[in-house]
Amino acid sequence: MSSTTDPTSVTRSSSETPRRVAPTHDFTGKLRQPSLLPRVHDYVVWQRERRAALARGESGPAMPDWAPLSINLDLTTACNYRCDHCIDWDILNSPIKYDYARLEQSMTEMAARGLRSVILIGGGEPTVYPGFESMVRHLKSLGLQVAVVTNGSRMERIHAVIDCFEKGDWIRLSLDSGSNETFETMHKPKQKITLDEICAAIQPMRADNPAPLVGFSYVIVWEGAEREEGVKVVENIDEIVMATKRARDAGFSYISLKPFLTRRPDGAEVMDPEAAKNLDATVARIRAAVDEAKTYETDDFKVVESINLRVLEQGDWREFTHQPRTCHMQLLRQVLTPLGLFNCPAHRGVDKAMIGPKDSWAGESELRDAVQSTEGILDRFDASHECREVTCLYHQVNWWIEDAIENGTELDAGVERYDAFL
Repeated sequence: MSSTTDPTSVTRSSSETPRRVAPTHDFTGKLRQPSLLPRVHDYVVWQRERRAALARGESGPAMPDWAPLSINLDLTTACNYRCDHCIDWDILNSPIKYDYARLEQSMTEMAARGLRSVILIGGGEPTVYPGFESMVRHLKSLGLQVAVVTNGSRMERIHAVIDCFEKGDWIRLSLDSGSNETFETMHKPKQKITLDEICAAIQPMRADNPAPLVGFSYVIVWEGAEREEGVKVVENIDEIVMATKRARDAGFSYISLKPFLTRRPDGAEVMDPEAAKNLDATVARIRAAVDEAKTYETDDFKVVESINLRVLEQGDWREFTHQPRTCHMQLLRQVLTPLGLFNCPAHRGVDKAMIGPKDSWAGESELRDAVQSTEGILDRFDASHECREVTCLYHQVNWWIEDAIENGTELDAGVERYDAFL
């Protein structure tokens, strides 16, 4: 792609098949932004020099003290829901916690070394963390872009910090249903709350600050899907349209549609559509529902399809499981949790994907360890094997960077979008 290509339109897989994706999922386009591209360029140069030195039998240059450009930050593993389709079921409600001051210091150190965005998300519900509001304000004081992924149960806590959110920040609610009944069946909140109550909180919050986008997240679950062997989950294909209309009427900016993921015994987070009963018919039902949902789009409300959903519908999802040996995104985007620092959301909590402890980056020695461990995992984590069943959202980015390293392909700058979320 040239720098004049519309960054919201086409990305390419390793086989150069054109693919239209939403801007929020066009990670190559994001990394081509003039604000982020210099880090990618410096990384490519470092990898070229390092590989050349190793080929000569010499030690390569040490990795500079780069922090990732973007992180997923799990503030807690605690959750007040018991969702039957939760991908992080096994790590929920562990007793391991952050020391708030150390976590704050980690964010400060990372921001000084290139961190640009933080997504508060993960193995628990971020708004149940006692320091949620303080952390949001600290992150914004560092000049970072901030996003929150929440189950919607404590919207008052998000409303309490909505004043510090800016254009480019976003909030996404994981709701996955169109009716109160399905919402309760899927999410099993520990204290009574309805989808109606959650949606009613959106317009007052946006009235106080309309700058950040607010999204309605919908994980599409089909008959035959299991969180793990023998644990069935609730199908919700028939409520896609209902949820879309509800999201539009409630004042959300968009609804994000994505397929259900399960976790393999080795810890990998994967899409398993072949478990669906009559896959072709299931995909046809999903496509028909998405097409109808799109009729509810307006200038202020969009229906966003994830990369995983697109490739599921197109039938070429296995193409996205073919990864290069080195996952370059391990340097550019990481996951910090109370259980430790990990290389990818798809391997959150998995020992082989662990880069360092939960207080990585909190001080000089922790900083050195995090940098050395990141350099180490670039070598030891073989994505072509470990991610061989993962329909990777970063598949195209990794091949783009690999091509630049191995073949000297130029990294052309794209359009600045002011979006540092990876």
